[in-house]
Amino acid sequence: MLTLTPDILLRAYACGVFPMAQSRDDPRLYWIDPPERGVLPLDGFHASRSLLKTVRQELFEVRIDSDFAGVLAGCAEATEDRPDTWINEQIIRLFTHLHDVGLAHSVECWQDGALVGGLYGLALGGAFFGESMFSRQTDASKVALCHLIARLRHGGFTLLDTQFVTEHLTRFGAIEIPKRAYLNKLNAALPLAADLKRPLTTAEVVAECKRAAGEHSPPR
Repeated sequence: MLTLTPDILLRAYACGVFPMAQSRDDPRLYWIDPPERGVLPLDGFHASRSLLKTVRQELFEVRIDSDFAGVLAGCAEATEDRPDTWINEQIIRLFTHLHDVGLAHSVECWQDGALVGGLYGLALGGAFFGESMFSRQTDASKVALCHLIARLRHGGFTLLDTQFVTEHLTRFGAIEIPKRAYLNKLNAALPLAADLKRPLTTAEVVAECKRAAGEHSPPR
């Protein structure tokens, strides 16, 4: 059985490899090194007009890193659409440590004092490795993704790694690229000094998402 340390995990991500469990209850982890890698280009993000309207309406309070453990638990929990996940106890232990040392982050949507959606991932240099997302309210995880995209663009990141491409992520512009092209992007991103936690207003989030899609807001 593969038992990982945080240092080994960081080295693996920096080499383009990541671990997964086969199921929530499986204590084992396996190295994943796919020939095609999922990425969501930060200059090719597609958010619908209705989603950006939801962001503008501020139906959710968006926080960064206020309940990382809660987001991990939300991503690991079984749902009707997702009866099992790959997030086991080892993953939770490792990413909790990486959060404690400032490398793993959560983007959270709150409503009426409750955590209703969000996502988490690992930041290394100018690369962000998106791990998982969850939603207990309509559009909560999508709003979290919009805020993530805006913060990555604003904070100097150049790579958003989604690992795989799902039908859901394809709607936002996610694509698969060959392993060599991915490693080139990763190696260029790792030395960068980037910051996910630079504050942004809601208007700035919407503007960044529009720029990511090639749109430009009219001058005020």
